Amino acid sequence: MHARFRERIARDLDRLGQRLAQARQEVDRGSVERQIRRMLERNRRASGSFAIRVREDRSRASGLRLDWKEEERFSVWVRLTEGAYVLRSNVVDWSPEELWRTYIQLTEAEAAFRVQKRELLIRPIWHQREDRVQAHILVCFLAFALWKTLEGWQKRAGLGSSPPTVLEEMRRI
Repeated sequence: MHARFRERIARDLDRLGQRLAQARQEVDRGSVERQIRRMLERNRRASGSFAIRVREDRSRASGLRLDWKEEERFSVWVRLTEGAYVLRSNVVDWSPEELWRTYIQLTEAEAAFRVQKRELLIRPIWHQREDRVQAHILVCFLAFALWKTLEGWQKRAGLGSSPPTVLEEMRRI
């Protein structure tokens, strides 16, 4: 997976470098740096693999040159850790299984808030009063409980575990 992202970044950097070499007029350095930032954001997993530098080059019409190289040290680290999940915690008296289970619960809780906003098609609401904030948290919790209930019913019925499919079917009715 990492190799695909690395190849994409390398290809895009080559293209950008060629555009700078072939430009017929001066190019804004900030614009080039923003393009590079977007490129790295789209391919975040491999972005640390590259050392990239935009420098002035008055021998070119663009006024800029793009220098880049792959950082072998980062690529070695990625190859060694690819497929592994590393959790770091300040809790020292839990077993690895307890730590993993707690982490998964955290990701499910975070997903619950996304569920309410995305799958249930409820827009974000910003409250000013504490009682309304508490009510909003209750609604989020109830939405999550409903979501998990639908998921459980689907599993027991042998219909998978994707509540969005239930909601899509209900919309068709």
